[in-house]
Amino acid sequence: MHEPDHPPIVAGWREWVTLPSLKVRWIKAKLDTGAKSSSLHAFDIEEFEKNGRPWVRFAIHPWQRSQAESVIVTSRVIDRRIVRSSSGHAEERIAVPMRVRLVGRVITVEMTVCNRDEMGFRMLLGREALAQGYLVDAAQSYVGGLPRRSTRRKNWGR
Repeated sequence: MHEPDHPPIVAGWREWVTLPSLKVRWIKAKLDTGAKSSSLHAFDIEEFEKNGRPWVRFAIHPWQRSQAESVIVTSRVIDRRIVRSSSGHAEERIAVPMRVRLVGRVITVEMTVCNRDEMGFRMLLGREALAQGYLVDAAQSYVGGLPRRSTRRKNWGR
């Protein structure tokens, strides 16, 4: 929750975000107030134990229409959740902690990992993340700014 003495940060319905812990400078995210949890497109998901605790290793592609620049992520598992899609399909997903820079501020998000290859965005930020001090203006996009055109072209698969 955001602190009452600070006004919420206005964000658009889609934003370019950074994953500072993963050294991912840019990934396009949809801010979805209709979704409770946040999710990130992941593949090659492999669960294992480390010091008796559950961990996961997976890969991500930060660019929307490209498989270039895979990033391998290793993280502790903080939860398992049943997530219901907009079509009503329910599936169990692994949740990991992830730092996200959104409109100039870094927050920690409980991110579920799943295959979002068929979805329009590689990342979705839901209400649990947005409740950390954001107000979504559905009439705006990219309030936090845009990467250079050459970077955006990578997202188009070029």
